[in-house]
Amino acid sequence: MKKIYLDYAATTPVDKEVLKEMEPFFSKEYANAASLHKMGEIAKDAIENSRENILKKANGKDHKLIFTSGGTESNNFALKGLAFANKEKKHIITTKIEHDCVLNSSKFLEKNGYRVTYLPVDKEGFINLETLEKEITKDTLLVSIIHGNNEIGTIQDLKEISKIVHEKKSLLHTDACQSFIKAPIDLKEEIDLMTINAHKIYGPKGVGGLLVKEGIRLEPLLHGGGHEFGIRSGTSNVPGIVGFGKSVDLIKEEDILHMEKLRDQLIKGLSDIEESWVNGPLGKKRLCNNINVTFRYAEGESILLLLDYKGIEVSTGSACSSNTLEPSHVLRAIGLRQEDTHGSIRLSLGKETTKEDISYTIDSIKEVVEQLRKMSPLKK
Repeated sequence: MKKIYLDYAATTPVDKEVLKEMEPFFSKEYANAASLHKMGEIAKDAIENSRENILKKANGKDHKLIFTSGGTESNNFALKGLAFANKEKKHIITTKIEHDCVLNSSKFLEKNGYRVTYLPVDKEGFINLETLEKEITKDTLLVSIIHGNNEIGTIQDLKEISKIVHEKKSLLHTDACQSFIKAPIDLKEEIDLMTINAHKIYGPKGVGGLLVKEGIRLEPLLHGGGHEFGIRSGTSNVPGIVGFGKSVDLIKEEDILHMEKLRDQLIKGLSDIEESWVNGPLGKKRLCNNINVTFRYAEGESILLLLDYKGIEVSTGSACSSNTLEPSHVLRAIGLRQEDTHGSIRLSLGKETTKEDISYTIDSIKEVVEQLRKMSPLKK
């Protein structure tokens, strides 16, 4: 059976070049990077070379990179670590379309005496800059806004957001797990803290990072031997970090253009299906590899399963919440009715995706949606 993987927003395969870089650190150069002997120094040097390469790619000359276990830990660290280290300010601003780890960290802080403002978004997923400006007060410690949304692909204007946040003397954090490498972002000029990870860009799972501007204080969430600048303890994941350092070099400009072209081909090919629409913006304000479509009178999970039977692998939203039947908080935030959120699927492309893959997917989705609508009791 033909197999077409269109769930790259959930995770990507580990690239052969990445795996080759990682291999020696599993069983040859396997030492603990905190050890003082020669093998330990080799491991430590490998970590620092990866750190330097990632910082260079992110234009992070004024930032330090703290390696973590992934995006969830980095987002928790950004919000909680900052809040616990700067208790003189008790207000945080975020949005209604953040990843669950940011929303749940915000709810945790609310239980611990912090006030959190959840900004609404328009029908394409963009925040209102005037609303943001009005909500920032002297007590606002942090504004945390996702750069490229993991469900609907909306890319926020961080340049304009940064101007407002910094004029108001607050700090700006962004979750860039989906956008890092795949969309322009100026860390040096705009961002105080930025979350990134490896497995969205052909690196290994279980490794990520938090880029923190020099001078910003964070309270450690893990207490131990004082690794990672003394604020993120735990034995370093040397193979994972080495793989992360290599993965930032793999997606080229031509790959981004390729994914954009196929994304638009897919959107155009599905546009003639009645009672359906694309969620999120079109063009350059959307992640290059993201498509999110609602098909009225067809249940999203059923679409997913029937496409899987045809060899096409997609998702119904964020991979972290795909096991729940709760409606997508992102789709609800952009104004979809609850019943319409259940008829939505997310397709996300990779640099390996081909025109033939997209053509087959378009034809398959049309067949599946027609089949499900014939069975739907809601279809008139």
